[in-house]
Amino acid sequence: MAFSPSAGKGIALSFLSLTLLGVMPIIANLRPTALDALSFALALSVWQVVFALPVFAMEYGRGVRGIFGAELTVRARRRVGLVALFTGALFGLSTYLYVLGVEQAGATNAAIAIQAYPLFAILWESLFLKRRKTPVELALTAILLAALYYLGTGGTFRMSGLSPWFLVSLGVPFLWSIAHVIIKEELSHTPVTPAQVTFFRVSISAAFLAAVVILIFPAGLSAAGAAIWQPMSALMGLVYFLELIVWFYAVRHIDVSLASSITTPWPALTMVLAVPFLGDAIASYQVLALAVVVACIYGLTLASLRKAHLSENAMER
Repeated sequence: MAFSPSAGKGIALSFLSLTLLGVMPIIANLRPTALDALSFALALSVWQVVFALPVFAMEYGRGVRGIFGAELTVRARRRVGLVALFTGALFGLSTYLYVLGVEQAGATNAAIAIQAYPLFAILWESLFLKRRKTPVELALTAILLAALYYLGTGGTFRMSGLSPWFLVSLGVPFLWSIAHVIIKEELSHTPVTPAQVTFFRVSISAAFLAAVVILIFPAGLSAAGAAIWQPMSALMGLVYFLELIVWFYAVRHIDVSLASSITTPWPALTMVLAVPFLGDAIASYQVLALAVVVACIYGLTLASLRKAHLSENAMER
Protein backbone atom coordinates (compact mmCIF):
# COMPACT_ATOMS: atom_id res chain seq x y z
CA MET A 1 0.00 0.00 0.00
CA ALA A 2 1.43 3.40 -0.98
CA PHE A 3 2.39 5.69 1.89
CA SER A 4 1.35 9.32 1.57
CA PRO A 5 4.19 11.83 2.06
CA SER A 6 1.61 14.16 3.59
CA ALA A 7 0.61 11.49 6.11
CA GLY A 8 4.27 10.89 6.91
CA LYS A 9 4.73 14.58 7.62
CA GLY A 10 1.68 14.58 9.90
CA ILE A 11 2.95 11.57 11.83
CA ALA A 12 6.40 13.12 12.24
CA LEU A 13 4.86 16.37 13.48
CA SER A 14 2.67 14.42 15.93
CA PHE A 15 5.73 12.74 17.43
CA LEU A 16 7.36 16.16 17.76
CA SER A 17 4.20 17.36 19.52
CA LEU A 18 4.45 14.38 21.90
CA THR A 19 8.02 15.36 22.78
CA LEU A 20 7.11 18.99 23.41
CA LEU A 21 4.12 18.01 25.56
CA GLY A 22 6.31 15.69 27.60
CA VAL A 23 8.96 18.27 28.44
CA MET A 24 6.59 21.16 29.26
CA PRO A 25 5.76 20.05 32.84
CA ILE A 26 9.48 19.60 33.51
CA ILE A 27 10.30 23.14 32.33
CA ALA A 28 7.44 24.56 34.42
CA ASN A 29 8.85 22.99 37.59
CA LEU A 30 12.43 23.99 36.81
CA ARG A 31 11.57 27.67 37.23
CA PRO A 32 12.98 29.52 40.30
CA THR A 33 11.08 28.59 43.46
CA ALA A 34 10.43 32.27 44.23
CA LEU A 35 8.50 32.66 40.96
CA ASP A 36 4.79 32.11 41.67
CA ALA A 37 2.47 30.28 39.28
CA LEU A 38 0.44 33.31 38.16
CA SER A 39 3.50 35.43 37.35
CA PHE A 40 5.07 32.53 35.47
CA ALA A 41 1.86 31.86 33.52
CA LEU A 42 1.66 35.52 32.48
CA ALA A 43 5.36 35.66 31.60
CA LEU A 44 5.29 32.53 29.43
CA SER A 45 2.15 33.83 27.71
CA VAL A 46 3.93 37.09 26.87
CA TRP A 47 6.79 35.08 25.38
CA GLN A 48 4.29 33.03 23.36
CA VAL A 49 3.09 36.28 21.79
CA VAL A 50 6.69 37.32 21.11
CA PHE A 51 7.36 34.06 19.25
CA ALA A 52 3.99 33.94 17.48
CA LEU A 53 4.07 37.51 16.15
CA PRO A 54 6.90 37.05 13.57
CA VAL A 55 5.27 33.88 12.20
CA PHE A 56 1.92 35.67 11.96
CA ALA A 57 3.51 38.71 10.27
CA MET A 58 5.57 36.67 7.79
CA GLU A 59 2.52 34.70 6.72
CA TYR A 60 0.49 37.86 6.20
CA GLY A 61 3.43 39.42 4.32
CA ARG A 62 3.41 36.49 1.89
CA GLY A 63 -0.19 37.32 1.00
CA VAL A 64 -1.84 34.63 3.11
CA ARG A 65 -4.93 36.44 4.39
CA GLY A 66 -6.79 33.57 6.05
CA ILE A 67 -9.56 34.95 8.25
CA PHE A 68 -8.82 38.48 7.02
CA GLY A 69 -9.72 37.47 3.48
CA ALA A 70 -13.02 35.86 4.40
CA GLU A 71 -16.22 37.56 3.34
CA LEU A 72 -18.20 37.53 6.57
CA THR A 73 -21.25 39.50 7.58
CA VAL A 74 -21.02 42.00 10.42
CA ARG A 75 -22.92 39.60 12.64
CA ALA A 76 -20.58 36.72 11.78
CA ARG A 77 -17.50 38.86 12.45
CA ARG A 78 -18.93 39.91 15.79
CA ARG A 79 -19.59 36.27 16.71
CA VAL A 80 -16.08 35.24 15.69
CA GLY A 81 -14.66 38.05 17.81
CA LEU A 82 -16.69 37.08 20.87
CA VAL A 83 -15.72 33.43 20.47
CA ALA A 84 -12.06 34.41 20.21
CA LEU A 85 -12.25 36.54 23.36
CA PHE A 86 -14.09 33.93 25.41
CA THR A 87 -11.95 30.96 24.36
CA GLY A 88 -8.78 33.03 24.73
CA ALA A 89 -9.77 33.80 28.33
CA LEU A 90 -10.40 30.07 28.94
CA PHE A 91 -6.97 29.23 27.55
CA GLY A 92 -5.40 31.94 29.71
CA LEU A 93 -7.01 30.54 32.86
CA SER A 94 -6.03 27.00 31.85
CA THR A 95 -2.40 28.14 31.48
CA TYR A 96 -2.42 29.34 35.08
CA LEU A 97 -4.05 26.11 36.31
CA TYR A 98 -1.50 24.13 34.28
CA VAL A 99 1.46 25.79 35.99
CA LEU A 100 -0.19 25.61 39.42
CA GLY A 101 -1.24 21.99 39.01
CA VAL A 102 2.19 20.85 37.83
CA GLU A 103 3.78 22.65 40.77
CA GLN A 104 1.46 21.38 43.50
CA ALA A 105 0.34 17.96 42.25
CA GLY A 106 3.69 17.05 40.72
CA ALA A 107 4.73 16.84 37.08
CA THR A 108 3.75 13.19 36.64
CA ASN A 109 0.35 13.37 38.36
CA ALA A 110 -0.58 16.59 36.55
CA ALA A 111 0.49 15.15 33.19
CA ILE A 112 -1.73 12.10 33.67
CA ALA A 113 -4.62 14.24 34.94
CA ILE A 114 -4.49 16.32 31.76
CA GLN A 115 -5.16 13.10 29.84
CA ALA A 116 -8.73 13.30 31.18
CA TYR A 117 -9.52 15.51 28.18
CA PRO A 118 -11.59 12.78 26.39
CA LEU A 119 -13.86 12.50 29.44
CA PHE A 120 -14.87 16.14 29.25
CA ALA A 121 -15.13 16.04 25.45
CA ILE A 122 -17.52 13.10 25.78
CA LEU A 123 -19.52 14.99 28.40
CA TRP A 124 -20.00 18.10 26.23
CA GLU A 125 -20.76 16.05 23.13
CA SER A 126 -23.42 14.10 25.02
CA LEU A 127 -25.00 17.15 26.68
CA PHE A 128 -24.93 19.73 23.91
CA LEU A 129 -24.41 17.83 20.65
CA LYS A 130 -26.66 14.89 21.65
CA ARG A 131 -24.12 12.31 20.48
CA ARG A 132 -24.96 8.98 22.10
CA LYS A 133 -22.14 6.74 23.29
CA THR A 134 -21.90 3.00 22.78
CA PRO A 135 -21.72 0.54 25.72
CA VAL A 136 -18.00 0.01 24.94
CA GLU A 137 -17.32 3.76 25.10
CA LEU A 138 -19.24 4.06 28.38
CA ALA A 139 -17.33 1.10 29.88
CA LEU A 140 -13.95 2.53 28.86
CA THR A 141 -14.99 5.92 30.24
CA ALA A 142 -15.86 4.33 33.60
CA ILE A 143 -12.49 2.55 33.74
CA LEU A 144 -10.72 5.80 32.86
CA LEU A 145 -12.55 7.61 35.65
CA ALA A 146 -11.60 4.88 38.10
CA ALA A 147 -7.94 5.09 37.08
CA LEU A 148 -7.90 8.86 37.55
CA TYR A 149 -9.58 8.54 40.95
CA TYR A 150 -6.99 5.89 41.89
CA LEU A 151 -4.21 8.27 40.90
CA GLY A 152 -5.80 11.26 42.65
CA THR A 153 -6.06 9.34 45.93
CA GLY A 154 -2.41 8.32 45.81
CA GLY A 155 -3.19 4.72 44.94
CA THR A 156 -5.49 4.19 47.97
CA PHE A 157 -9.01 4.62 46.52
CA ARG A 158 -9.85 6.46 49.76
CA MET A 159 -11.72 9.77 49.42
CA SER A 160 -9.68 11.20 52.30
CA GLY A 161 -6.56 10.82 50.20
CA LEU A 162 -7.91 12.77 47.22
CA SER A 163 -5.53 15.63 46.46
CA PRO A 164 -7.20 19.00 45.81
CA TRP A 165 -4.25 19.88 43.58
CA PHE A 166 -5.01 16.88 41.41
CA LEU A 167 -8.50 18.36 40.96
CA VAL A 168 -6.86 21.67 39.98
CA SER A 169 -4.94 19.78 37.29
CA LEU A 170 -8.21 18.32 36.02
CA GLY A 171 -9.36 21.91 35.49
CA VAL A 172 -6.92 22.17 32.57
CA PRO A 173 -8.57 19.57 30.29
CA PHE A 174 -11.97 20.77 31.53
CA LEU A 175 -11.33 24.29 30.21
CA TRP A 176 -9.59 23.03 27.07
CA SER A 177 -12.58 20.85 26.19
CA ILE A 178 -15.03 23.76 26.52
CA ALA A 179 -12.87 26.03 24.38
CA HIS A 180 -12.23 23.39 21.72
CA VAL A 181 -15.91 22.47 21.38
CA ILE A 182 -16.83 26.14 20.91
CA ILE A 183 -14.02 26.75 18.41
CA LYS A 184 -14.89 23.64 16.42
CA GLU A 185 -18.56 24.54 16.21
CA GLU A 186 -18.11 28.26 15.48
CA LEU A 187 -14.86 28.69 13.58
CA SER A 188 -14.29 25.49 11.63
CA HIS A 189 -16.04 26.97 8.59
CA THR A 190 -13.69 29.97 8.37
CA PRO A 191 -10.37 29.94 6.46
CA VAL A 192 -8.29 30.81 9.53
CA THR A 193 -4.68 29.56 9.35
CA PRO A 194 -2.74 27.73 12.12
CA ALA A 195 -0.50 30.78 12.57
CA GLN A 196 -3.52 33.04 13.00
CA VAL A 197 -5.25 30.69 15.44
CA THR A 198 -2.07 30.45 17.50
CA PHE A 199 -1.41 34.19 17.51
CA PHE A 200 -4.97 35.12 18.48
CA ARG A 201 -5.09 32.46 21.18
CA VAL A 202 -1.83 33.43 22.90
CA SER A 203 -2.45 37.18 22.55
CA ILE A 204 -5.87 37.03 24.19
CA SER A 205 -4.59 34.62 26.84
CA ALA A 206 -1.75 37.00 27.74
CA ALA A 207 -4.15 39.97 27.86
CA PHE A 208 -6.53 38.01 30.12
CA LEU A 209 -3.79 37.04 32.58
CA ALA A 210 -2.42 40.61 32.58
CA ALA A 211 -5.91 41.90 33.42
CA VAL A 212 -6.19 39.39 36.28
CA VAL A 213 -2.89 40.56 37.75
CA ILE A 214 -3.73 44.27 37.35
CA LEU A 215 -7.29 44.06 38.67
CA ILE A 216 -7.07 41.32 41.30
CA PHE A 217 -3.41 41.03 42.31
CA PRO A 218 -1.88 44.47 41.63
CA ALA A 219 0.83 43.79 44.22
CA GLY A 220 2.13 41.05 41.92
CA LEU A 221 2.82 43.39 38.99
CA SER A 222 6.49 43.79 39.83
CA ALA A 223 6.92 40.03 40.24
CA ALA A 224 5.18 39.43 36.92
CA GLY A 225 7.40 42.00 35.22
CA ALA A 226 10.53 40.36 36.62
CA ALA A 227 9.26 36.91 35.62
CA ILE A 228 9.30 37.87 31.94
CA TRP A 229 13.09 38.10 32.05
CA GLN A 230 13.55 34.67 33.58
CA PRO A 231 15.11 32.20 31.08
CA MET A 232 12.63 29.47 32.04
CA SER A 233 9.72 31.75 31.18
CA ALA A 234 11.13 32.32 27.69
CA LEU A 235 11.90 28.62 27.24
CA MET A 236 8.43 27.57 28.38
CA GLY A 237 6.83 30.18 26.12
CA LEU A 238 8.85 28.91 23.15
CA VAL A 239 8.09 25.24 23.75
CA TYR A 240 4.38 25.89 24.37
CA PHE A 241 4.14 28.03 21.21
CA LEU A 242 5.91 25.37 19.14
CA GLU A 243 3.60 22.66 20.50
CA LEU A 244 0.52 24.67 19.52
CA ILE A 245 1.58 25.42 15.98
CA VAL A 246 3.11 21.95 15.39
CA TRP A 247 -0.19 20.38 16.46
CA PHE A 248 -2.26 22.60 14.15
CA TYR A 249 -0.03 21.70 11.19
CA ALA A 250 -0.01 17.99 12.11
CA VAL A 251 -3.81 17.75 11.91
CA ARG A 252 -3.68 19.38 8.49
CA HIS A 253 -1.97 16.24 7.18
CA ILE A 254 -3.62 13.47 9.23
CA ASP A 255 -6.87 12.94 11.12
CA VAL A 256 -7.16 14.39 14.60
CA SER A 257 -7.83 10.88 15.93
CA LEU A 258 -4.51 9.57 14.58
CA ALA A 259 -2.57 12.62 15.80
CA SER A 260 -4.17 12.28 19.25
CA SER A 261 -3.32 8.58 19.39
CA ILE A 262 0.34 9.31 18.64
CA THR A 263 0.59 12.01 21.31
CA THR A 264 -1.37 10.08 23.98
CA PRO A 265 1.68 8.53 25.77
CA TRP A 266 3.36 11.90 26.41
CA PRO A 267 2.96 11.63 30.23
CA ALA A 268 5.31 8.63 30.06
CA LEU A 269 8.05 10.95 28.78
CA THR A 270 7.28 13.40 31.60
CA MET A 271 7.51 10.53 34.08
CA VAL A 272 10.93 9.48 32.77
CA LEU A 273 12.32 13.03 32.69
CA ALA A 274 10.97 13.91 36.16
CA VAL A 275 13.42 11.51 37.82
CA PRO A 276 16.75 13.04 36.67
CA PHE A 277 15.63 16.66 36.25
CA LEU A 278 13.25 17.14 39.20
CA GLY A 279 14.45 14.41 41.52
CA ASP A 280 10.97 12.84 41.64
CA ALA A 281 10.43 9.28 42.73
CA ILE A 282 7.95 7.42 40.54
CA ALA A 283 5.53 5.19 42.45
CA SER A 284 4.11 1.95 41.10
CA TYR A 285 0.54 3.27 41.33
CA GLN A 286 1.48 6.14 38.97
CA VAL A 287 2.83 3.71 36.38
CA LEU A 288 -0.28 1.53 36.69
CA ALA A 289 -2.64 4.52 36.43
CA LEU A 290 -0.82 5.83 33.36
CA ALA A 291 -0.96 2.43 31.64
CA VAL A 292 -4.72 2.15 32.25
CA VAL A 293 -5.37 5.75 31.14
CA VAL A 294 -3.40 5.31 27.91
CA ALA A 295 -5.11 1.98 27.17
CA CYS A 296 -8.56 3.52 27.73
CA ILE A 297 -7.82 6.51 25.50
CA TYR A 298 -6.66 4.20 22.71
CA GLY A 299 -9.78 2.12 23.22
CA LEU A 300 -12.03 5.20 23.03
CA THR A 301 -10.24 6.29 19.85
CA LEU A 302 -10.74 2.90 18.19
CA ALA A 303 -14.39 2.75 19.30
CA SER A 304 -15.00 6.23 17.89
CA LEU A 305 -13.37 5.32 14.57
CA ARG A 306 -15.40 2.10 14.36
CA LYS A 307 -18.63 3.97 15.06
CA ALA A 308 -17.81 6.53 12.37
CA HIS A 309 -17.05 3.72 9.90
CA LEU A 310 -20.35 1.97 10.64
CA SER A 311 -22.19 5.28 10.27
CA GLU A 312 -20.62 5.87 6.85
CA ASN A 313 -21.56 2.37 5.70
CA ALA A 314 -25.15 2.89 6.87
CA MET A 315 -25.37 6.16 4.93
CA GLU A 316 -24.04 4.48 1.78
CA ARG A 317 -26.80 1.89 1.98
